[in-house]
Amino acid sequence: MSRTYKDQKIYCCFVLNRLVSELGIDLYQPDLEQKIDDILGTRQAGISKEEIKHEIRSNHFMTNKVIERLEEDGLVEVEHLENRYQVRITKAGVMYVRKYNEFFLSIYKEQIQEHFQYRGLPHWARGSEK
Repeated sequence: MSRTYKDQKIYCCFVLNRLVSELGIDLYQPDLEQKIDDILGTRQAGISKEEIKHEIRSNHFMTNKVIERLEEDGLVEVEHLENRYQVRITKAGVMYVRKYNEFFLSIYKEQIQEHFQYRGLPHWARGSEK
């Protein structure tokens, strides 16, 4: 069985949700807009470029395209540390994924289920099992 092609949009969704999970927050908690600046200021959660590549299960080229797209849109910040990159979500990124997760789940339901079929669906995608 061959894997279906996934575009940048679904990969961006995977990366943003992974970054939110690294923060350890409930994306749908009340008053998140007022709390997010403090959360981002006190938690230096981020992931490496290699972790992103592993998360989206794609090649180096697609990983770079996804990171560049997210950075251009202001959804992540990329910090270059010696020979590695640290990618962190921005406030705009948190608000974006909060707003559009349901939309992505409705459009990409089958692709999301296929992508996570061996690891199990992550917390943010469990609503798509229905």
